[in-house]
Amino acid sequence: MSTRPIFTGVGVILVKEVSKHILVGRRKGSHGSGTFALPGGHLEYGEKFEECAAREVLEETGITLRSSDIKFAYATTDVFQELQKQYVTIFMQAQVPEETKATLVEPEKCESWEWVPWGSLPSPLFKPLQTLTETTFSPDGL
Repeated sequence: MSTRPIFTGVGVILVKEVSKHILVGRRKGSHGSGTFALPGGHLEYGEKFEECAAREVLEETGITLRSSDIKFAYATTDVFQELQKQYVTIFMQAQVPEETKATLVEPEKCESWEWVPWGSLPSPLFKPLQTLTETTFSPDGL
Protein backbone atom coordinates (compact mmCIF):
# COMPACT_ATOMS: atom_id res chain seq x y z
CA MET A 1 0.00 0.00 0.00
CA SER A 2 1.17 3.50 -0.79
CA THR A 3 1.65 6.14 1.88
CA ARG A 4 0.75 8.98 -0.46
CA PRO A 5 -1.79 11.45 0.90
CA ILE A 6 -5.36 11.41 -0.34
CA PHE A 7 -6.73 14.87 -1.12
CA THR A 8 -10.29 15.98 -0.39
CA GLY A 9 -12.18 18.14 -2.84
CA VAL A 10 -15.69 19.53 -2.57
CA GLY A 11 -17.83 20.05 -5.67
CA VAL A 12 -21.06 22.01 -5.43
CA ILE A 13 -24.11 21.20 -7.52
CA LEU A 14 -26.13 24.41 -7.73
CA VAL A 15 -29.62 23.69 -9.06
CA LYS A 16 -31.96 26.46 -10.26
CA GLU A 17 -35.37 25.97 -8.66
CA VAL A 18 -37.51 26.16 -11.83
CA SER A 19 -35.39 25.19 -14.87
CA LYS A 20 -33.31 22.71 -12.79
CA HIS A 21 -30.19 23.80 -14.67
CA ILE A 22 -26.87 23.40 -12.91
CA LEU A 23 -23.81 25.65 -12.95
CA VAL A 24 -20.60 24.50 -14.65
CA GLY A 25 -17.44 26.35 -15.60
CA ARG A 26 -14.49 25.64 -17.88
CA ARG A 27 -11.34 25.20 -15.78
CA LYS A 28 -8.03 26.85 -16.60
CA GLY A 29 -4.61 27.20 -15.03
CA SER A 30 -4.71 23.92 -13.06
CA HIS A 31 -5.10 20.18 -13.53
CA GLY A 32 -8.14 19.51 -15.64
CA SER A 33 -7.60 22.72 -17.61
CA GLY A 34 -10.12 22.94 -20.46
CA THR A 35 -12.64 20.65 -18.79
CA PHE A 36 -16.03 21.59 -17.37
CA ALA A 37 -16.44 21.41 -13.62
CA LEU A 38 -18.71 22.45 -10.79
CA PRO A 39 -17.75 25.26 -8.44
CA GLY A 40 -15.60 23.82 -5.68
CA GLY A 41 -12.14 23.31 -4.29
CA HIS A 42 -10.10 21.84 -1.47
CA LEU A 43 -11.50 21.18 1.97
CA GLU A 44 -9.52 23.22 4.50
CA TYR A 45 -8.41 21.87 7.87
CA GLY A 46 -11.24 22.00 10.42
CA GLU A 47 -13.84 22.94 7.81
CA LYS A 48 -17.24 21.24 7.52
CA PHE A 49 -18.35 20.16 4.05
CA GLU A 50 -21.16 22.74 4.07
CA GLU A 51 -18.75 25.52 5.08
CA CYS A 52 -16.32 24.58 2.34
CA ALA A 53 -19.12 24.48 -0.24
CA ALA A 54 -20.43 27.92 0.76
CA ARG A 55 -16.91 29.41 0.82
CA GLU A 56 -15.87 28.00 -2.56
CA VAL A 57 -19.12 29.03 -4.29
CA LEU A 58 -18.77 32.58 -2.97
CA GLU A 59 -15.05 32.80 -3.88
CA GLU A 60 -15.59 31.48 -7.40
CA THR A 61 -19.03 32.77 -8.42
CA GLY A 62 -20.04 35.54 -6.02
CA ILE A 63 -23.15 33.52 -5.08
CA THR A 64 -23.91 33.51 -1.35
CA LEU A 65 -25.23 30.28 0.13
CA ARG A 66 -26.25 29.53 3.70
CA SER A 67 -24.63 26.39 5.09
CA SER A 68 -28.09 25.27 6.23
CA ASP A 69 -29.26 25.20 2.57
CA ILE A 70 -26.45 22.88 1.47
CA LYS A 71 -26.71 19.11 1.74
CA PHE A 72 -24.59 16.08 0.97
CA ALA A 73 -25.24 14.60 -2.48
CA TYR A 74 -22.59 11.96 -3.34
CA ALA A 75 -18.89 11.06 -3.03
CA THR A 76 -16.42 9.76 -5.60
CA THR A 77 -12.75 8.90 -5.73
CA ASP A 78 -10.45 9.53 -8.69
CA VAL A 79 -6.78 8.94 -9.41
CA PHE A 80 -5.01 11.57 -11.51
CA GLN A 81 -2.17 9.40 -12.84
CA GLU A 82 -0.33 12.29 -14.49
CA LEU A 83 -0.15 14.06 -11.09
CA GLN A 84 0.28 10.90 -9.04
CA LYS A 85 -2.58 12.16 -6.84
CA GLN A 86 -5.82 10.68 -5.60
CA TYR A 87 -8.84 12.78 -4.71
CA VAL A 88 -11.97 11.96 -2.77
CA THR A 89 -14.59 14.44 -3.97
CA ILE A 90 -17.52 15.24 -1.74
CA PHE A 91 -20.41 16.53 -3.82
CA MET A 92 -22.77 18.91 -2.06
CA GLN A 93 -26.01 20.31 -3.47
CA ALA A 94 -27.99 23.51 -3.01
CA GLN A 95 -31.05 24.92 -4.74
CA VAL A 96 -30.84 28.55 -5.85
CA PRO A 97 -33.47 31.02 -7.13
CA GLU A 98 -34.07 30.95 -10.88
CA GLU A 99 -32.70 34.51 -11.30
CA THR A 100 -29.31 33.59 -9.73
CA LYS A 101 -26.38 34.82 -11.81
CA ALA A 102 -22.79 33.65 -11.49
CA THR A 103 -19.94 36.16 -11.67
CA LEU A 104 -16.51 35.23 -13.00
CA VAL A 105 -14.65 36.12 -9.79
CA GLU A 106 -11.46 34.15 -10.54
CA PRO A 107 -10.80 34.55 -14.28
CA GLU A 108 -7.35 33.02 -13.84
CA LYS A 109 -9.01 29.73 -12.78
CA CYS A 110 -12.20 29.65 -14.86
CA GLU A 111 -13.00 30.82 -18.39
CA SER A 112 -16.76 31.17 -17.93
CA TRP A 113 -19.82 29.96 -16.03
CA GLU A 114 -22.95 28.59 -17.67
CA TRP A 115 -26.24 27.07 -16.50
CA VAL A 116 -27.00 23.78 -18.28
CA PRO A 117 -29.40 20.85 -17.91
CA TRP A 118 -27.96 17.90 -15.94
CA GLY A 119 -28.66 15.60 -18.89
CA SER A 120 -26.82 17.89 -21.35
CA LEU A 121 -23.53 18.65 -19.63
CA PRO A 122 -20.84 20.01 -21.98
CA SER A 123 -17.69 18.03 -22.61
CA PRO A 124 -15.04 17.27 -21.73
CA LEU A 125 -15.90 16.98 -18.04
CA PHE A 126 -13.46 17.33 -15.14
CA LYS A 127 -12.65 13.81 -13.96
CA PRO A 128 -14.64 13.87 -10.67
CA LEU A 129 -17.73 15.24 -12.43
CA GLN A 130 -17.33 12.64 -15.20
CA THR A 131 -17.15 9.92 -12.55
CA LEU A 132 -20.30 11.30 -10.90
CA THR A 133 -22.21 11.19 -14.20
CA GLU A 134 -21.30 7.50 -14.55
CA THR A 135 -23.18 6.64 -11.34
CA THR A 136 -26.92 6.47 -10.68
CA PHE A 137 -26.80 9.94 -9.08
CA SER A 138 -29.26 12.59 -10.21
CA PRO A 139 -29.64 15.99 -8.54
CA ASP A 140 -32.75 16.28 -6.38
CA GLY A 141 -35.78 17.43 -8.27
CA LEU A 142 -34.63 16.09 -11.64
